[in-house]
Amino acid sequence: MKRILHTLLVLATLAGTAQARADEALWNLLRGGGQVVLVRHALTDPGVGDPPGMTLDDCASQRNLSAEGRREAQRLGEALRARGVPMAGLQSSPWCRCVETARLAFGRVPETNPALGNLFGRPELQAQQVAQLRPLASRVPAGGNLFLVTHGSTTMALTGVSPATAEMVVLSPQGERFVVAGRLPLP
Repeated sequence: MKRILHTLLVLATLAGTAQARADEALWNLLRGGGQVVLVRHALTDPGVGDPPGMTLDDCASQRNLSAEGRREAQRLGEALRARGVPMAGLQSSPWCRCVETARLAFGRVPETNPALGNLFGRPELQAQQVAQLRPLASRVPAGGNLFLVTHGSTTMALTGVSPATAEMVVLSPQGERFVVAGRLPLP
């Protein structure tokens, strides 16, 4: 039993070290610019989807960031600044939780892009939004990285990755396409 526990501890340590190296490689990639970064909005009030009767022009009708979510967004911005990650552009879903995540993390109000909108419960919009996002994700941004603050459902539809709140999914544009370079959880 002792030997099994020791082996498990060694394996866990090796896995943690490998993950730390992978994370550092992604941070280096971001410092170099030219990436497109999908950011899932920070933690919200409990629930799934939006309340009945939600409208985009009324934040009070939506599921919004919780106090912890606002702290997550601020931590994300602090991590990006501490690591010297350059930003070429910032766009957000028009949902208030995404706009607020962007404002708290990046210190400015983003340009809203309907293609980044929430796909949860809206499967009829998926093909159109993914078609609009593919060219954006495939084009190398000049002068830094392009940050796109969106929803887990939208990120999943575009990349096949289901991110945690305030997690970044880093895309490396390849001209006509993109590759998922990796994921960076909130530090």
